[in-house]
Amino acid sequence: MTATAVVEPMDDGAAREFDRIVFRPNASVGELVSELSAWQRAEGESFADGLGVSEGARAAPDPRLRPYLGDYVGYRLRGFAPGVHIGMPSTALTVIVTIDEPIELPVSCHPAQSGGRWDALASGLTVRPCLIGHHGYQHGVQLAVTPLGARALFGVPTADLGSWLVDLTDVLGSSAARLRERMAATDDWSRRFAILDQVLLEQAREATIEPELRRAWQLLTRSAGQVRVGAVAEEIGWSRRYLGSRFAAEFGITPKDAARLARFEYSHRLLRAVANGVVSDVAAAAVRTLAEVAAASGYYDQAHMAREWRELAGLPPSRWLEYEVFPFVQDPVPELLEG
Repeated sequence: MTATAVVEPMDDGAAREFDRIVFRPNASVGELVSELSAWQRAEGESFADGLGVSEGARAAPDPRLRPYLGDYVGYRLRGFAPGVHIGMPSTALTVIVTIDEPIELPVSCHPAQSGGRWDALASGLTVRPCLIGHHGYQHGVQLAVTPLGARALFGVPTADLGSWLVDLTDVLGSSAARLRERMAATDDWSRRFAILDQVLLEQAREATIEPELRRAWQLLTRSAGQVRVGAVAEEIGWSRRYLGSRFAAEFGITPKDAARLARFEYSHRLLRAVANGVVSDVAAAAVRTLAEVAAASGYYDQAHMAREWRELAGLPPSRWLEYEVFPFVQDPVPELLEG
């Protein structure tokens, strides 16, 4: 659990102004972040007193579910300044089940989809960020679902979800509402995770992905995007064109975009680790500047990383480091040098 600066609940006028900024139609992530930052600075001391609390839990799913899911991540945030959190693209599908209030997304990761509110949602793979708005309180569980998990738990290939945000009932049926109700009935995280295990094991079915596609996915994503698409095609014995068409039909993105996501995901993880002083691998121990992060992540240079971040995160990494204060991580942030 972590305490940090908190605010009193927004009055009606401030809440309306916050919603006006955050839920402005057709605005980009970068535009909304800039306007909201200016509004927060103008509010000044009204967002500066007291203590807020960030708490949660993390656990691995039942071993039978581990081919389909990463860890369960539970979170409860209260008393923080109203703001937005950038939902980053990754190599996993995302499921969010809220415990109390619905989750609000003013910007969807699909360009043709408006924002909205969901009690529980799922999304496929995307090369665009989404934006999550909050009034200082969030409570729920997030799951990272593998492409095999999409087939096993949802009964469809990842491509069927595309980059849309969908209600969880669209892929889990009545199990989604039952899952949320049961999780909301207890305050114990271990019990909530046990409920997830039970419901998802009941939902799981036999699933496979064609061996060549499974191998291509592994090569592109486990290398942090360092393996060239041509080399992948050669290893599995397919032409690049055939690989591209079959890959998109299964995963909903191109092989090149899978490599981009893996590289971006690694740079995101490395930036978080370095900024928070959590050295989890040799690469994190060896970098301190953005240029070094870019090199360790396989980008040509810092400018290349910045371009990719603008497209995939809506902001360059230097700006993201300044803005991203979503309180899952509230440790002191040492200076990351630009050069």
